[in-house]
Amino acid sequence: MKYLALIYAAPGAGPDYGTPEFGPYMDGYRKATETYRRDGVLLGGEALQDTSTATTVRVRNGKTETMDGPFAETKEQLGGFYLFDCANLDEAIRYAAMIPSAEHGSVEIRPIMDVG
Repeated sequence: MKYLALIYAAPGAGPDYGTPEFGPYMDGYRKATETYRRDGVLLGGEALQDTSTATTVRVRNGKTETMDGPFAETKEQLGGFYLFDCANLDEAIRYAAMIPSAEHGSVEIRPIMDVG
């Protein structure tokens, strides 16, 4: 079954780019990604640009509306994702726990709906 692991963290919760702590932090992501590849569960994954680059789109009464930024008011922001192919939810949880942001943010796991 496919699972999407959505990575959330509050701005500034992890180490800042360019600090001595940032390198080891990113090494944690590289190690996790290597494990996902080695175990054959990685289907995809990307880091996202800052929420200041986001655009929210809605269609109301046939009219397209856009607004800058994410719509949801929350301290934690979506920063990236992994797409896994796992045998079950327990396996997806085990892999999601390897994501470094889980230590200061959260990782939401959502099963992918098979509509085909």
